[in-house]
Amino acid sequence: MNARVSQAMRWARWFAVLVTVTVGSAAFALSFAALRQLAIMAHVPAGLAWLWPVIVDGTIIQATVSVLVLASSPQRRSFLWVLAAGVGVSITGNSVHAALVGHVLPWWAAAMIAAVAPVSLLVDTHGLAVLFRAAHQDTTTVVPEPLNPVTVEPEPEPVQVSETVAGQPEPVTEPEPVAAVRKPASRWDPDKVARAKALRAEGRSYAEIGRVLEVSPRTAARYANATHTTRTEAATPLHAVRPVQQVLPLATAAVGGA
Repeated sequence: MNARVSQAMRWARWFAVLVTVTVGSAAFALSFAALRQLAIMAHVPAGLAWLWPVIVDGTIIQATVSVLVLASSPQRRSFLWVLAAGVGVSITGNSVHAALVGHVLPWWAAAMIAAVAPVSLLVDTHGLAVLFRAAHQDTTTVVPEPLNPVTVEPEPEPVQVSETVAGQPEPVTEPEPVAAVRKPASRWDPDKVARAKALRAEGRSYAEIGRVLEVSPRTAARYANATHTTRTEAATPLHAVRPVQQVLPLATAAVGGA
């Protein structure tokens, strides 16, 4: 049963793709013809009129791809505006062509059509730069440093017990107290780490987080990718273990021979 459902879904997807490609091709052809005729009505030479629909539809395609690629980026909003503007120009151009076909457009309409080309060039160039910058930020690998370095505390050296010549036991010398060992203070600011995680969750880039926290983008990336933070702990003095004095019984050597 599951195999039949899976096969049916696969056929449905391919059929939907085929219908979408067919409808898209037909819509592009009709829109292309209308926008080309509109450019001719705006005094664009007939040999170059086909470039105007390419500019309009090309901007729409680039904005659509950028919206899909930058789904989790704050720059996605600007491409949504570009997409809406491009669709609006295309719909308006097709409607004006249908209403005024065979007539010469007024001067202000022709001026607006002529302004579409340079504006589209500026918008598409800026969008390309944004895409390259976003791709560079995503491919930057950041290796976070360990948050809690392990400190190995030195062990007290064993105390050697020596014997006197006369055979008297010598008490064990108490070692000097071990100096307090301070744990290195963590250089990770928990407030900055929390702020970096919050900004990253909003879709901010590492460069923007660095500017907000006044740190470098690499440090901002470490803050945002930190698994946990620790506050600086005051060093606790470690007291040496005082060994119990032991008296080792020593046999008194016999002087002389019997």
